[in-house]
Amino acid sequence: MKMDETVDVCDCVHKHEHIQKKVIPDDNTLYGLADLFKVFGDPTRIRILYALSAGELCVCDIASVLNMTQSAISHQLRVLKQIKLVKFRREGKTVYYSLADAHVETILSQGLEHVQE
Repeated sequence: MKMDETVDVCDCVHKHEHIQKKVIPDDNTLYGLADLFKVFGDPTRIRILYALSAGELCVCDIASVLNMTQSAISHQLRVLKQIKLVKFRREGKTVYYSLADAHVETILSQGLEHVQE
C-alpha cells in the first residue's frame, strides 16, 4: 500500500444480531471442512471423482480413462477414501470404487457451476 492511501476504518460498534444468531461450527469441524477443500484442490483427484460420477470403476479402468498409471490412481484413491469421498467394494481380486454418496456429486456440480459463472 502506498503511503498516501488510506484504509477505511469503522469507528462505531454495530450489533449484527443476524450474524450472532448463526452458529459457527467448532474448530475441529472447521479443520475437517478445510481438509475436505484441500482434497478438492488437486485436479487429478477432481478428474477421478468425475470419472466415478459416471459409475463404479476399478483402478485399471480409472487409469485407462484418465491416461494415468494405476499406481498414481491408487495413491489418489487412498486420499479420497481417507476423507470419505469414495467408497469401495471387493469382488474377488478386483476392487471397485464409487462416489461415497450424493453429496460428492453435488459438491462437484455446484463447484463447476460456480467457476463457469
